[in-house]
Amino acid sequence: MPQGHEPDQVRSQRGPADPASGPRNGQGIRRIVRAMACSLRGVRAAFTSERAFRQEIAVAAILIPAACALPFSAIERLALVGSVLLVLVVELLNTAIEKTLDRLSTETHPLTGAAKDMGSAAVLLAIVIMILAWLSIAGPVIVGLLTIGY
Repeated sequence: MPQGHEPDQVRSQRGPADPASGPRNGQGIRRIVRAMACSLRGVRAAFTSERAFRQEIAVAAILIPAACALPFSAIERLALVGSVLLVLVVELLNTAIEKTLDRLSTETHPLTGAAKDMGSAAVLLAIVIMILAWLSIAGPVIVGLLTIGY
């Protein structure tokens, strides 16, 4: 069986709640549009419910235009923008993990706490990567631009 294809029996076992199952999601461009709508709903949910995500969006709103406006090579620009987007991606995954765990149980459990701490650690590492990228790539460029005027 070719990769990415599965028999109808397997697909139907997932049930109607699974967005990947059934013809209602369409094919081709219709499926892509619906998937994008779900993605935007997820971003909106994170934005409205997570202060950390809003703060990271604010940082992205500053850093991404800066990466596009300052004189960087294409690969440097990609690294800078990619590091900012990595923080947003990891924050979304961390939020999804936390919300899932909160949905499963309201009682305190060591494994729940450990999973949430690991998600938080992943966000921290993504932020460290972003800071290192900006310090090493943008730092010298910004210092150079500031010293030209003196």
